[in-house]
Amino acid sequence: MSNQTKKDQTQELIKDTAKNLFFVQGKFNATTQEIADEAGVNRTLINYYFRSRDNLIQIIFDEAQRVEKEKSEIIMTSDLPFKAKIAEFIEGSLSTSLQYPYLETYIVSQINKGTCHKKDIEEKELKRLFEDIEKEMELGNIAKMAPIQFLLNMISLLVFPSAVRPLFMENLMINDAEFDKIISERKDIIINMLFIN
Repeated sequence: MSNQTKKDQTQELIKDTAKNLFFVQGKFNATTQEIADEAGVNRTLINYYFRSRDNLIQIIFDEAQRVEKEKSEIIMTSDLPFKAKIAEFIEGSLSTSLQYPYLETYIVSQINKGTCHKKDIEEKELKRLFEDIEKEMELGNIAKMAPIQFLLNMISLLVFPSAVRPLFMENLMINDAEFDKIISERKDIIINMLFIN
């Protein structure tokens, strides 16, 4: 194995470990030492490859935002019929929630801290989306409401369970596997709540 390959593998291992601590376990305050211990590497390697903990966090944050942007693009660029497009977006969101339960919570915490945040959606795309929602309302496929309320309903139904995962698990006395099963079964439930037809 070449030195470059070994270096790339170590960098990926550190990034994956940080993602796991932050987005899977929800340990947003994990220190450089904790990341190193979890990855089984020397702490100095994190500074060697990423210069600092903050820089490593910025890199995984940017990657997390890219995941979010890709999800948004399903709705914005797909030529599918509206309901099929929403179903695809919901499926993508639920699988991201299963992979990274704390991703959205982490992004919100970074916005609250004033960390640079790039918008996922452009204004003209949002306008077109609202027009598509209004058309569906006119056709009787969605209950009439302000289009932004439709979006809030959809995002709340998708994001809220994962955002409060530990609270649900504790109060409803369910384990990780049971919670994952509940999340994976939500697609049809959400679709049926959002659409009349």
